[in-house]
Amino acid sequence: QVQLMDSGGGLVQPGGSLRLSCAASGSPYSINVMGWYRQAPGTERELVAHIFSVGTITYADSVKGRFTISRDNAKNTVYLQMNSLKPEDTAVYYCYAQVGPSTTLKYFDYWGQGTQVTVSS
Repeated sequence: QVQLMDSGGGLVQPGGSLRLSCAASGSPYSINVMGWYRQAPGTERELVAHIFSVGTITYADSVKGRFTISRDNAKNTVYLQMNSLKPEDTAVYYCYAQVGPSTTLKYFDYWGQGTQVTVSS
């Protein structure tokens, strides 16, 4: 059973910083992708950033230059450093991992429980 433990959210003023962390455990296969999504009330969940095992990184246009994703493969942990936070960054942030391929060539998606980020004066 794969588990993703995400944490690090909180209340911060505009212009402030937060660092989110997510540790994966229990995976019988390699983790191909780890990343972060976010969802604000009344909106669909959207991609924030992905980091692949080979090192490729993608960011949403709205966070480029402000957020940095990184990965510690030895600890199976992904981080999201968020700087220059804006009120529109307010959302629940969810850790994501894609595990596989399995022996039957399947991939599996897993999600953390989410951590609340609130940017407000």
